Amino acid sequence: MFFATNLDTVSHGIQLAVAPVFLLTAVAGMIGSVAGRLARIIDRARVLEDRIEAAPSNNPMNAAFSELDQLRLRGALVNACIALLTFCAILIGLTIVALFLGETTEWQIFRIATILFLSGVTCFLLALLCFLTETLIATRMLKFGRKLPQSPPPT
Repeated sequence: MFFATNLDTVSHGIQLAVAPVFLLTAVAGMIGSVAGRLARIIDRARVLEDRIEAAPSNNPMNAAFSELDQLRLRGALVNACIALLTFCAILIGLTIVALFLGETTEWQIFRIATILFLSGVTCFLLALLCFLTETLIATRMLKFGRKLPQSPPPT
């Protein structure tokens, strides 16, 4: 196997390979954001489960069960989003390796790099769709149009 020893070739290989790192930065930021949403979903589910356990056995608490079902769906979407983002990061990392090796060796792996990159971007787009769906479900759960009960005026 031939490795390039020319400084220009190696530096060009590094420049070529570093470009997808910007996508990795976006993926890392999104993983942090989505993980925060998952933590909030888990916190809310724990509160509801405690309420259900504390309720008398003759009170079914249908609203709590309904909200738990929606939280379960949201959790599944967030987990799918995190999995897709992680797979995207792996594919982008492999793209970086392939681009660098393709530039600094005799290996003709630019086609593989293209497939890896496009697969990574596809995973990122699917993760965005999961994120969008989860946020739509979360906002649908809110009761924006309903009036809250008024507390009596102080006497």
